[in-house]
Formats: sequence, structure tokens, C-alpha cells
Amino acid sequence: MRAAALLAALVLTAALPAHAQEAAHPESIQIGLSTDRVAITADFAGADLTIFGALENADPLINRQGRYDVYVVLEGPARPVVVRRKSRVLGMWINTQSETFVNVPVSYSVATTRQPQDITDPNNYRQLSLGANNIYMEPEDKRDSPLTIQEFTDALRDRKQATGLYSDNIGGVQFLSQSLFRATLHLAPNVPVGTHKARAFLFRNGIFIKETSAQLAIVKSGFEQTIYRFATDHGFGYGLFAIGLAMLTGWLGRIVFRRD
Repeated sequence: MRAAALLAALVLTAALPAHAQEAAHPESIQIGLSTDRVAITADFAGADLTIFGALENADPLINRQGRYDVYVVLEGPARPVVVRRKSRVLGMWINTQSETFVNVPVSYSVATTRQPQDITDPNNYRQLSLGANNIYMEPEDKRDSPLTIQEFTDALRDRKQATGLYSDNIGGVQFLSQSLFRATLHLAPNVPVGTHKARAFLFRNGIFIKETSAQLAIVKSGFEQTIYRFATDHGFGYGLFAIGLAMLTGWLGRIVFRRD
């Protein structure tokens, strides 16, 4: 439905004379998600999310030359993260040091028209905070040495990428026509629930032009959703239930496997 609306808007825009379009509206970008809600069950093994979009008032010459680029990001909710370092002490691996970061996106998926270095220069990515390497990981304790903070920051990014929560899909944005495009982003099996934000950035000849965004809700469904809501809304009761269930399980195990 959203993709059809974008196409209709594109047709209406094309009906105006070219000079009138450029004078009235600069180039712009619009996106629409294939779904605004993803339900996760116990057997969820990951999925692909499709984002449709359209360029408005695009220059036909620049379009034919392929000098428009689109950079799409799906960013998860921000939460605090603790990174711990393990060291071997007396033959045992134990946590010896930790660093807490605040407001870290729990997931970050990227899709681009081509290699990032071919779209724009690194300074633009840093200014726009685009790409996993340009996300600012804010330490809770800024008194730690910059070297230590950088080591834990790199470890956090590596861990996110290893678990699939931070991912890149180079070439994942494809133009279906001169103005319509489709972006494919991967949702990892362990994608967190919450409100995720999809953002699309338009570049022309390496220059940032416009940004647009849309929201995606990822929720648990079925029995998992019932347990999740109960644990969230009634934390104390859920804790008592978990303790009681553990005690009952232990007692039943003792009865079943008791040796006379």
C-alpha cells in the first residue's frame, strides 16, 4: 500500500514541467516499509525486511549517469551495555575489568547501493554518524583512559557484528526504475524487541541531499509474548513464580530419581 502511494506521488510529480519541479521542490526521498510490525516466536530464525522508496524531483541526467546513491539504516532501540574483559587468574577465567556504555543501539543493519567508499567520503559518514564504525559509544565513566575506552568500544562493535546484530548488505539497495528503489535488510534471529527506526539517506555525486525515516515495531507473539508481558508488568510476581517453579522442579526431580 505504501509503495503504491509512493508510485502515485511520483507520477503526479512527473506531470509537472521539469523547471517547475526544480524551482518548487529540491530533490527528496521517501520510504515505506513492507510491514510496520514484525512478530517474533520461539522458532524465529531471522528474516529479511524490504523497504521501498522513491526519489522525488530527481535530475534525469544525473539519474541516467547513476550518480544518485541511497544509504539505508535500520537502527534498534538504544540501551546501556556492559562490556567485560576476562583474564586468567590462578587457572580460572574471571571478569577483571568492565566498561559501561549508555544509549548503544542494540542492532544496526545497513543496506547501500554500492561500496560505502564509492558513495561519499569518510568525513560525511562521521558527521552523519552513518555506519557501525561511526556510532558514538558513550562511556558512562569518562574518566577512564582514552586507550581503555577505545579497546572496549572496538570489542563491543566486534561482538555485535559476530552475533549478527550489526550487519552490512552492500548492494542491498537496488533501483527498480529511475526513481523507485528497493532496500533489503536482514533481521538477526536474536533481534531485540522494541521500536526500530529505518532511515534512508540520499546522496548526489557524493553530497548528502536528504534524509527520511519510518518506524518498525518488533514484538514477541504467542506464549512468549504472554510471559514477556507478565515479567515486564509484574516483575515481583514473576520472580516469585520462577523461584517456586525452580523449587517444585527440584523436588519432583528428587522424588523421581530417588534411590531406595
